[in-house]
Amino acid sequence: MTRYSRQDVLRILQISARQLLGWERAGLIPSQPDYGFLDLAQLRTLRALQHLRMSPRSIRASVEAMQAVSGIANPLLEAVVVHAGPRLVFRYSGTMVDPIRRQFLLDFEAAGEPGVRSVTVAMLPQARVAGGRDPELQNLFLAAVKAEEQGRKSVAIETYSLILAIEPTYTAALINLGTLHYHQKQYLRAEELYRRATVSDPSYVLAFFDLGNVLDELERPDESIEAYSRAIALAPGYADAHYNLALAFERKGERRRALTHWQIYVRLDKGGPWADHARGQIRKLLGREKLAIAHRSTGFLARPGRTVSGLALVAPRPSSA
Repeated sequence: MTRYSRQDVLRILQISARQLLGWERAGLIPSQPDYGFLDLAQLRTLRALQHLRMSPRSIRASVEAMQAVSGIANPLLEAVVVHAGPRLVFRYSGTMVDPIRRQFLLDFEAAGEPGVRSVTVAMLPQARVAGGRDPELQNLFLAAVKAEEQGRKSVAIETYSLILAIEPTYTAALINLGTLHYHQKQYLRAEELYRRATVSDPSYVLAFFDLGNVLDELERPDESIEAYSRAIALAPGYADAHYNLALAFERKGERRRALTHWQIYVRLDKGGPWADHARGQIRKLLGREKLAIAHRSTGFLARPGRTVSGLALVAPRPSSA
């Protein structure tokens, strides 16, 4: 089986050494000199949870509770991970499990928690087997992901396509195949696959985020804004969706709406080049807003002969330029 060095893992997953060390110290992933494919799958889940502002301590509490109530060794790999408010729950063997409260749930809104939404953040093939997925599809999915990691894109595309011919609603395959087409600039095909993913699992936040990205490339701003907004409705703490939504509003000239999402982004991501760019946009937009207010104020003059406060609209002065 292919092994990946620590540097390979950091590069493939686009995470920092500090993030990886933090997960290891929390006991969420073993500290080791190299990693296998399943380790990468588990780290992808942790990265997705980090985007949703889940702390390592909260993740570990949910994982340990799930181990205790279900007997499975690694819930991050053997069950579908779902984010619900401040904690994790798991889809396992066709059932939604809240391990902290030791409850079986059919639906979170029906569980007496208004305003709490469930958001699927990981859809690993092992979890689909637990829910009744054909083990052959699991093996095909693993082979497709491995081919993708090794740079054999055509093999990966063929394998994902085979999976979808057998199981058209396999959401993880839809997302991965859509992303391959996206990187090949085959945007219409990518859009089709992402839209199918949003239908096969309407709670899968990444499907809406990726759909927003491809619609942005297709220069359909209203639709991309709608897709990013759906992602944020599912996961209000999804920083990347706020960033891209701010860009989309700026392109449409809706600066105030863009400003709102830049400000949210910098609260969620306090460091790094993207946060620096967001702060620059905030300063720029606030500066424009001040200039606009100052310009509008020159169009009002006090009424002559009146001692009470009053303003009259007059024609603006012509520019001296």
